[in-house]
Amino acid sequence: MSIDLTDLIRILPKDIDAAIITDPFNRRYFTGFSGDSGVLIVTRNGSVFLTDSRYIEAAQASVDCCDVVLLTDEKQQVAQYLRRFNSSAVTVEADYFTVSKLRDYGKMFKAEGFNAVFDGRLDKCMRFLRSTKSLHEVRSIKAAQHIAEQAYNHAIRFIKPGLTEREVALALDFYMLRHGAEAVSFDTIVVSGVNSSRPHGVPTDKKIAFGEFVTMDFGAVVNGYHSDMTRTVAVGEVNDTMADIYSIVLEAQEAAIRTVQPGALSSGVDLAAREVIERAGYGESFGHSTGHGVGLEVHESPSVSAKSTAILREGNVITAEPGIYLPGQFGVRIEDMLLVTDEGCENLTNVEKELTVLNN
Repeated sequence: MSIDLTDLIRILPKDIDAAIITDPFNRRYFTGFSGDSGVLIVTRNGSVFLTDSRYIEAAQASVDCCDVVLLTDEKQQVAQYLRRFNSSAVTVEADYFTVSKLRDYGKMFKAEGFNAVFDGRLDKCMRFLRSTKSLHEVRSIKAAQHIAEQAYNHAIRFIKPGLTEREVALALDFYMLRHGAEAVSFDTIVVSGVNSSRPHGVPTDKKIAFGEFVTMDFGAVVNGYHSDMTRTVAVGEVNDTMADIYSIVLEAQEAAIRTVQPGALSSGVDLAAREVIERAGYGESFGHSTGHGVGLEVHESPSVSAKSTAILREGNVITAEPGIYLPGQFGVRIEDMLLVTDEGCENLTNVEKELTVLNN
C-alpha cells in the first residue's frame, strides 16, 4: 500500500519544485515497493518511479501512486523527467546521499541548469510524514507485535538453567519467522546474568544460570513495519536487590507512559522515567534515552530523549524502555510500544510486565 504523494507535495518548501527519493525506507513509504533499487521523482507537475529490469515487473504490478518506468541510465532519466515536469529547483535526501552520489548528481544538476538544494529540508519533511502512522501502518505494527508476543510466550515456557543465550535468541527468531514475520526487526538481544548489564549485548554461548535475570529485546516485521519489545525475566529466584531494581524500572516506565498524549514534549516522557530512576539513586546507571519512534525502521522519529524537541502527535508510535544496568552484576530493561491517540495513548504491548520468575 502506498501513501498519497500529495502529502509530500503539500509540505515541500515553497522554493522547491521537485524531490528525488532514493532512500529504501522513504521509497517504500510512498510507493509500497520493497525492492532495493529505484528512484522516485516527485514534482508539483507529476511524478514517476524508475527501477531496473530486476524489479520492473513487480513494481508495475504494485506501485499505484505514479507511472513506473524502466531504469536504464539514472542521471540521464532523472534529468529528462525533471525537464518534462518543468522543475528547476530540486532537492534530495541529505541524510541518505553518499558523498560520491552527491558529487555525481551535483555535476548533472549543474550541467542541466537545475538549482540543487542539499540542505536537509526534504529529510525533515520525510520524518514528519513518516512519524504519524495511518490506520494501515498501525495495523501492520500491531500484527508484527502480536507475532513477537507469541514468540515471547513460547520462550518463557522453555527458558531454564543450562540453555545458552544464543539458543534462546534463535528460538525467538525461528518462532517469529515460522509464524508470519517477513523478517526480525533487528539482531535479537538475549543476555543473562552479568551480560544483562550490557544494554545492547550480543547473545553468546553463556549458559543461563539459576537466580539470574534474562533480558530479551526483539521484534518482528510485517508489511515492512517493525515491532520492538523488551522483557526481563528471572530464572528460579531473585534476591532483594534484583527485585528492588526491577520495581524501580517498572515504576519509571509506567511514569513515562502516563505522560504520553498529544501535545506532550517527548523530552518530558524521558524526564518522567529518568526522575524515578534518579530519585532511587541509579541515575548514572540509565545512560540511554527512554525511547524512539517505530515504523518502517525500528528507530525513527520522534526521538524520546532529553535532547529531543519533538512534540507528540496523534498517530505517533513510540517506545518506552527505561533501564538500570549494574556492570558486573545485572541489568533490567522493560519496553512497550505506545500509539499516541486523541485521548492519551494505547499500549500496543500486551504481555505481563510484573516480575516473572520462571521455574521450568
